[in-house]
Amino acid sequence: MDARYLKERAFLIITVALAVIAVFPVFHVLFTILVRGGQTLLKAGPSFLLDVPPPPGKGLGGIAPSLAGTLMLAFYSSIAGIPLSFFAAILAVEFPRSLIAKGVRVLSKALLEIPSVVVGMLVYAIMVVPMGQFSILAGAVALAIMMIPYVTTYVEEALESVPFTYREAGFSVGMLRSQVVFKVVVGIAKRGILTGMLIGIAKVLGETAPLLFTLGRDRYSVPTNVFEYGDSISLLIFDYVQTPYANMHEVAWGAALVLTLMFLALFTLVKRYAGEVRL
Repeated sequence: MDARYLKERAFLIITVALAVIAVFPVFHVLFTILVRGGQTLLKAGPSFLLDVPPPPGKGLGGIAPSLAGTLMLAFYSSIAGIPLSFFAAILAVEFPRSLIAKGVRVLSKALLEIPSVVVGMLVYAIMVVPMGQFSILAGAVALAIMMIPYVTTYVEEALESVPFTYREAGFSVGMLRSQVVFKVVVGIAKRGILTGMLIGIAKVLGETAPLLFTLGRDRYSVPTNVFEYGDSISLLIFDYVQTPYANMHEVAWGAALVLTLMFLALFTLVKRYAGEVRL
């Protein structure tokens, strides 16, 4: 064997080894959640998704209020955050020289660096205190603020990846600028745009810090409107892992598995429906 071949094999072995080391913690976390959370779900059964949490040291109960609160938070924060992010990204890409577009870029990059706990404190000051109570609405606003810079950045990158020749082709056949943007550019960049929206939703599903100051932790009743106290799965996990009660630790593991499955479902849907590009 010559030295060149040995160097090539050594490089391949080192690369594979480092890649395995890099991804091993992720698979270890997923495996642990699957095993520990799966034990809880098998023990509790379907009622885990329908019951309220148990009292300390007695039974497993369920995570129904936290699950409902998480879905409501994701829904309302997406209603506010995704459209704002989408149009902010279009403005920044299609009108890059305008003062507003420059401001949008700077603001979206700045928001990425702001700690989530600061966002929670801000919403607490401007919403919770004037309203006189915690609420799902305040939590959704905090999560929407967290979502906006992530979705905006990914949508910008997706729109910028579309070659300018496609825009020129649209203009050449008499299409208006709005038609070029929404029918041509957005159509081509659809996969990247949906991926960015998914990442934004996943980001808020797993957030905890902003909810500490906005949500209120009502774990024993399913919320029915946005002005009520609420709870989230991530907040429940945060609280229960710090208790000395074994049954609450089991509930936290089961909740972690449910939250992980929600993430995987979102990624699977986008992989399935965003795979084709249609103009």
